[in-house]
Amino acid sequence: MHDAIVDGHVAVITGGASGIGLAAAARLASAGLSVCIADHNEEALAKARPIVADAAIHTRNIMTAAVDVADDGQLRALERRVLDEFGRVDVLMNNAGMQPGSTIFDKEDNWRRIIDVNMWGIIRGSQIFAPGMVASGRPGLIVNTGSKQGITTPPGDPAYNVSKAAVKVFTEALQHDMRTMPGCRVEARLLIPGFVFTPLTAHGRTEKPAGAWTPEQTVDFLFEALERDDFYILCPDNDVDRATDEKRMRWAMGDIVENRPPLSRWHDDYKDAFADWVKS
Repeated sequence: MHDAIVDGHVAVITGGASGIGLAAAARLASAGLSVCIADHNEEALAKARPIVADAAIHTRNIMTAAVDVADDGQLRALERRVLDEFGRVDVLMNNAGMQPGSTIFDKEDNWRRIIDVNMWGIIRGSQIFAPGMVASGRPGLIVNTGSKQGITTPPGDPAYNVSKAAVKVFTEALQHDMRTMPGCRVEARLLIPGFVFTPLTAHGRTEKPAGAWTPEQTVDFLFEALERDDFYILCPDNDVDRATDEKRMRWAMGDIVENRPPLSRWHDDYKDAFADWVKS
């Protein structure tokens, strides 16, 4: 396991009251970490706390914080509160996200809020917490939740794709910069979930679709990837295996290399060639 995930250390998880964030909070608490569950939904926070406490080795070391990650001031207050309560931060999981849907000309007026939460929430969360983690000289871990849609950028939800593409680029730069800092023992990782049944993806469904993973399966995969020291934590699911994901990503990059139209997978002139290539 990563050196930051140790009994007695401290983890902060945004978007921690449901889905992948909640599963990660429970898993870290079960490893003996003190956990701060941060989320904008106070009702969900109230339900999450006993779930994490039940999993925890040290039940007294669970705190919740109502935080809108789009607000820099609230993120700074979160850091101060965690340091006051627990004295340190060893693991930061920037996981808060939203996907209300979007169109290219923003008919829904969603773009700014999506970018503020999904992109700026992760960028500013890292910028606010990482300097103190680096200065401590201790091993640290920052996990930023991206998306396959930030890599293959399928049509249909451009604001979400833009935000998650930015998370990928930022997290790559974050890891590169920290590994070149003298004495820095903090590392970044990019979590790239597959189809996971969470409140973000449920869309009114109450039963998990057969193709989806549970949040717990995703967090299991995350921890396995941390043991392998993976940076790109590319999760499969029950519908799509890693080989198919890799082919989709290679094809997306091939649009540039081969000068094809953008998003050629969905272009009438190329979609059959893509299907044949995936099967080959």
